[in-house]
Amino acid sequence: MATAAVAMEVHSFVFSAHSCHAPFTPRNSSSSSSSSSCGSYSSGSVASSKLALKQSEFHRGQREFVVSSTSRASAVGSGKQSGGVRSQAQVTQREVGKVKKEDKDGSSDGEDPFKALSQVCAVLGTQWGDEGKGKLVDILAQRYDIVARCQGGANAGHTIYNDEGVKFALHLVPSGILNMQAICVVGNGVVVHLPGFFKEIDGLEAQGVLCTGRLFVSDRAHLLFDLHQTVDGLREAELGGDMIGTTKRGIGPCYASKAIRNGLRVGDLRHMDTFRSKLEILFKDAANRFKDFEYNDSVLDAEVENYKKFAKRLEPYIADTVQYISNAYTVGKRILIEGGQATMLDVDFGTYPFVTSSNPSVGGICTGLGISPKRLGDIIGVAKAYTTRVGAGPFPTELHGDQGEALRVAGHEFGTTTGRPRRCGWLDIVALNYVCTINGFTALNLTKLDVLSGLSEVKIGVTYRNADGIQIRSFPSDLSVLEQVQVDYEVLPGWNKDITNVRSYQELPVEAQRYVERIEELVGLPIHYIGVGPGRDALIVKV
Repeated sequence: MATAAVAMEVHSFVFSAHSCHAPFTPRNSSSSSSSSSCGSYSSGSVASSKLALKQSEFHRGQREFVVSSTSRASAVGSGKQSGGVRSQAQVTQREVGKVKKEDKDGSSDGEDPFKALSQVCAVLGTQWGDEGKGKLVDILAQRYDIVARCQGGANAGHTIYNDEGVKFALHLVPSGILNMQAICVVGNGVVVHLPGFFKEIDGLEAQGVLCTGRLFVSDRAHLLFDLHQTVDGLREAELGGDMIGTTKRGIGPCYASKAIRNGLRVGDLRHMDTFRSKLEILFKDAANRFKDFEYNDSVLDAEVENYKKFAKRLEPYIADTVQYISNAYTVGKRILIEGGQATMLDVDFGTYPFVTSSNPSVGGICTGLGISPKRLGDIIGVAKAYTTRVGAGPFPTELHGDQGEALRVAGHEFGTTTGRPRRCGWLDIVALNYVCTINGFTALNLTKLDVLSGLSEVKIGVTYRNADGIQIRSFPSDLSVLEQVQVDYEVLPGWNKDITNVRSYQELPVEAQRYVERIEELVGLPIHYIGVGPGRDALIVKV
């Protein structure tokens, strides 16, 4: 068949023939459990020659990929088969492929259960955020070529650890940044506070993690200014006792600017001749709305000067990420999507108004990256083995007093972004089933199972009842109803064994296995990944 030369604006990062792209088998009644250390990789910097990236090539599209029509059809076709229809991903039996993988001795063969994850895979939160999504993204990133954020802003805090146990707290930069072979994308649905973004980059590069040439920001992403943060604080103060409990990072006001169409986008940094007049509109709006917001020409001029400097520094990072991701998909590159926050904070589906200002559910992927729904494959929902939330809002399974405090301390439940203590409670199956319905998850990642060790019993909230004792059949949108629900619990025996060093499902205490399997029964989905500690290797793979 004739060879077709396809000119692509896709960047030529290096693909290793030994990269861990190995499959897993969906859970069924006859499948046995397996374990995996999930591999490892170094987070140190690598030679620029290994990156094989020229920023000018990225922007000018000078790089050509020569793809035979056969291989091109195969790449696109396989993406559609495994990733185009979510129902196929849910029902297709996948054979675990044997791949050469180093063990601790660097010598043995093993199974990588991740290879059959689809060409486009998403990791989304199922609760009120802080579920530990970043850890799974960090692990999966070594199997993917591109890791992308699609919504939210610096209010999304992800804590991950490298192989040496070094802690990284990320807010805007995708968690895949620790995989030096991956390209990270901040999509058009994200709101970007440039001072914080540069601070994060500086911190990463100070620890040996190269960002330049590996991190790109959509020219369509909206800019979050300091004034948005000021407005956020003024808005919360105005609400008084009815405050939402935001992070005061300016996320809501920035999305409000976007919605009323007077926001500034990353692409506006390339037109500094009109930048001042556009920014002044934002200042005037804030001053008209809040009497305590004050500014003058010198304040505005100073901010413009700051952004002239920011524009020069950001230029190498700016890209048309919609076209970039589309081209990458077409030539068979693997794309991992990292959600921020979680569905129970979704502006449409969450406990409104105690929500974030974007869509952390599956729809936010398409609008925040420009990816067609047909291209989505595996969608992994991440849930803690219990439930937490930060800030105000209803929380039906919340534990008060000593029990709640014990969970908070054992789980180190303090916000990555704000340091605020998280409210803690039992796992809420009603909310989890609601979220599974919305997102169409193909599997779950249950995190922090180790935190429940030592409890004599563990509870699962399985049904809601109203004040009259009548079962509520769906998750209520009416907060006055939600705040008064009575929760029915199933009580299961706890376990005393420390499971932080367990790496095989069969090695878990029988009581812990029963807890996991009961959750699977209640939500009708397999739990393929179980977190038993903060480290990268503290993950049990159950397929």
